[in-house]
Amino acid sequence: MAKRRAKLLQWPLPVELASGTEPTCELCQREVRSVTRHHLVPREEGGRYGPTVALCQPCHSTIHLLLSNRELARQYATIEALQQAPELQKYLHWVRRSRVEHISNRRRRQ
Repeated sequence: MAKRRAKLLQWPLPVELASGTEPTCELCQREVRSVTRHHLVPREEGGRYGPTVALCQPCHSTIHLLLSNRELARQYATIEALQQAPELQKYLHWVRRSRVEHISNRRRRQ
């Protein structure tokens, strides 16, 4: 039996930034050192090839801590909807005033 090779997904390279410019998180609107790609519709819910947004690590971790993949797919499939999510308002108020680059929060078990 022949082995199948896994297809490697080639993510689009980040947009070249002007020298001295740092990327901006699309959720909290802060300039940060690095961003991660967040699938607006989680891959488990059918969003594998759907749109993604650039988020800082604290925002990305907090979204997945506070919202289930089903909620993300059904109610928060746009960045605007995420910015208005009642579950994230207290967090967004805090993070916009802080200089935090990394947080260590553990995802709750479902």
